[in-house]
Amino acid sequence: MSDAESVAVSRAVEKLLIRENHRFMAEISEALEPGYLLRAAQYLLACSGPVYIVTGFPVSDTFETDGPAGAFALYRLCEKLGNQPVIITDTVIAGALQDRFACRSIAGMRFETVSKTAEALYREAPPGLVISIERPGMAADGRYYNMSGEDITAHCGIAEPYLVFAPCPTIAIGDGGNEIGMGNVLSGLSKLNIRPAVSTCTELIVADVSNWGAYALCSLTAWLCGDHLREANEFPNDLDYLISQGAVDGVTREATPTEDGFTHEKTSLLLNDIHRALSEGEPSWASLT
Repeated sequence: MSDAESVAVSRAVEKLLIRENHRFMAEISEALEPGYLLRAAQYLLACSGPVYIVTGFPVSDTFETDGPAGAFALYRLCEKLGNQPVIITDTVIAGALQDRFACRSIAGMRFETVSKTAEALYREAPPGLVISIERPGMAADGRYYNMSGEDITAHCGIAEPYLVFAPCPTIAIGDGGNEIGMGNVLSGLSKLNIRPAVSTCTELIVADVSNWGAYALCSLTAWLCGDHLREANEFPNDLDYLISQGAVDGVTREATPTEDGFTHEKTSLLLNDIHRALSEGEPSWASLT
């Protein structure tokens, strides 16, 4: 399979991720060079060293299921690839997750404070890759907003420095335009009725649900490795775990094991379709170099 054919497979999966298009990510994706999922997977495979995964979106005095569940999938993938993953999130979320995953607190509500923390961490344990998934991104006015336009700054640690000071490629995953990394498509986001984030990243992945982008990235990476895909069956357990730790659905704000209002069945259908799209091609080993 040629590089062009690998990009075509990646593009097929990218289109699956935005087929619901309830937040106009299909239109926003047009500003991205096709094959962004493939390029992100290549960064994962080329990575050597710790992988820091930034996540956590505050809602209703707690946090939402979208983001952490995808972070868990990426965490497990990084372990399988021989990297050392660490989840970076707000203190409350880190406390809720640390019994299962290595976590660090963002540790600060001021850019300067977090910058010093991030730089110190990177001197101590230089990252091979930094990934942000469903993490609030600062708007042009220096504040943070949810999809309803509510100012959530008081509940957000400032996570941008973990990407700004990263001495390595950065990947961001988002589904609405107000997440870290969405500055890559800022011109398109200006047409939407949101307060868009302005931060940028090396490679941006857009999806109808950010978790779905992470699941697809894991599947494509496994495909590139020649690893026959297994039925994805961990996300329901992950969602149940998150609910047990106080998380809620980010759209309904209810304590249900759903992702932005979408059920297990909807996610499973998408994963089956991704599996089918990948099964139609053979991985291109040349694309890994």
